[in-house]
Amino acid sequence: MWLLDANLDIRIGHLLDEFGVESHTAQSYGWKHLLNGQLVSVAVDAGFTCILTRDQLFAESASRALKQFPHFAVVLIQLEQRRRSQYLVQFRTAFLREPIVPIPGTTIAWPSRLD
Repeated sequence: MWLLDANLDIRIGHLLDEFGVESHTAQSYGWKHLLNGQLVSVAVDAGFTCILTRDQLFAESASRALKQFPHFAVVLIQLEQRRRSQYLVQFRTAFLREPIVPIPGTTIAWPSRLD
């Protein structure tokens, strides 16, 4: 189960559902106010295996929490921000070309290749 950080469009969850990935938003759990390390901790306690975020600083600070939770992963989404409909198309295209594969205990940047 994947967690979408508050800085991601909630409709990405619908796209992930289409690809067979169960995901939920931090906002839907009332976790929008939590600091990065706290968010990782509560996400792990709730059964999440990774978090997707656009926030570079979050990815860096959360990676420190991975030492405490080596079975959890952080995925830094590197897609250029665009209007909502364009961003969703871009996300789908990137996922079809290179599905997200979280690596426990690490932070990965996705997609690995930016066009």
